[in-house]
Amino acid sequence: MPEHKEKYNRIKLVMVEKEVGVEELSRAIGKHPQSVIAYRNNTMQPTLKTLFAIAKALQVSPCELLAIPS
Repeated sequence: MPEHKEKYNRIKLVMVEKEVGVEELSRAIGKHPQSVIAYRNNTMQPTLKTLFAIAKALQVSPCELLAIPS
């Protein structure tokens, strides 16, 4: 049975909504594309500074990038 993977951010969803690709976002925030892929896939979490840079690049509030459990 597959293990349930906890989602800590919504970066992937917002990237799809905003039609922003990995390369474009990585250039905008000054990070390697592999780092952006890791953030997008929830295998690595961005620092607060990077989260704010991602939010600015995607033109959303940093809160919109967080997966807050209900």
